[in-house]
Amino acid sequence: MGEQNISRGGNEEAKRAFTRAVLNDLRALELMMSEGLIERGARRIGAEQEMFITDNNYGPNNTALKLLDDIKDERFTNEIALFNIEANLTPRRFEGKCLRQMEEEIKEVVSIAKKHAADHDSKIILAGILPTLRQMDLTMDNVTPVDRYFELNDRLKEIRGSDFRMDIRGIDELSVTHDNFMLEAMNTSFQVHFQVSGEEFVDMYNLSQAVTAPVMAVAANSGLIHHNRLWHESRIAVFQTSIDTRSTTHQKRGTHPRVHFGDAWIDSIVDVFRDDISRFSVVLTSEFEADPVEMVRQGIIPKLKALMLHNGTVYRWNRPCYGVKDNVPHLRIENRVLPSGPSVIDEVANSAFYFGLMSGLSRKQYDVREHMRFSSARSNFLQACRTGLESHFKWFDGEARPASELI
Repeated sequence: MGEQNISRGGNEEAKRAFTRAVLNDLRALELMMSEGLIERGARRIGAEQEMFITDNNYGPNNTALKLLDDIKDERFTNEIALFNIEANLTPRRFEGKCLRQMEEEIKEVVSIAKKHAADHDSKIILAGILPTLRQMDLTMDNVTPVDRYFELNDRLKEIRGSDFRMDIRGIDELSVTHDNFMLEAMNTSFQVHFQVSGEEFVDMYNLSQAVTAPVMAVAANSGLIHHNRLWHESRIAVFQTSIDTRSTTHQKRGTHPRVHFGDAWIDSIVDVFRDDISRFSVVLTSEFEADPVEMVRQGIIPKLKALMLHNGTVYRWNRPCYGVKDNVPHLRIENRVLPSGPSVIDEVANSAFYFGLMSGLSRKQYDVREHMRFSSARSNFLQACRTGLESHFKWFDGEARPASELI
């Protein structure tokens, strides 16, 4: 969603043209995969650090734009709400002291944010959900004044045809109806990226789906919303409902939500994108490359702007990503389940566990499809979100194990 030059996808002709552009981008990606143009042999890691901005009483404080004006660091950017801010960390090779370097950079960006926040009577808090947030804080008055956010809100409401609804049952129950998409702003996350080669993407993506449950179990920190004790990681439930464009009728019919874990192991990254294109309508449009397939044939690597914008409006918990650096295309797995905080050490430990599982299990050349049913991976994930370390997971041997024992 970093693309600034966007417009609403509501005009039918614009939507048709953009949909054709998405499909052309997909053909170009398929060509690059078949020609072996995707970067190989280099694993890199990266992350996005989201933060809450509060006042001195730890309530949300709308000073994000003031902080960004002062910071003047290209790693920092806005988020949906004026009480959120984000820093994009430097990609680095997965080797040597990369995790120590990531830790130092997180400390650096958080320190920068805290320094400038103090100048505006604000604090920086790392938490999956800020417990002091109230529904009255989630109004369109508190949206960052960027066109794409207003367009996204309008389009999601138009597709849904009604207000957004959040129903979560834990120790307590919470049922909320809300008239805009700002429920999403309740969440801040620590999203990690893992770059892998094109030929190993399928195995690594499926592995990421499998290991997400134990990683979630140790990382959960968002148990409270409006003083209600809900899931151990309530952020997952909030996000699934805040961007849900399905009407009540479509929900009853089992139509897929835009936020989802998936419903099967994948066989191809192209199939993942093709499935999302067929299931989810265009929400936003932007400028796009006229003929990305011809660009590839001429040795020019396209950015696949249309495909990536559409991909940015479909929220898989493990999301495939494409990027270009120095005219070399690469593929990443974006794991979106980790919450922000509660400390930098926690975030790095959670990341180390995820990257370590991905690296270690891949060395054993597991094809996870031969060792686990997808339904088990999805069930494990939901259990981890609901009960954290109290979960029981069905793992590769088919036996149910307590999360703490498995971990």
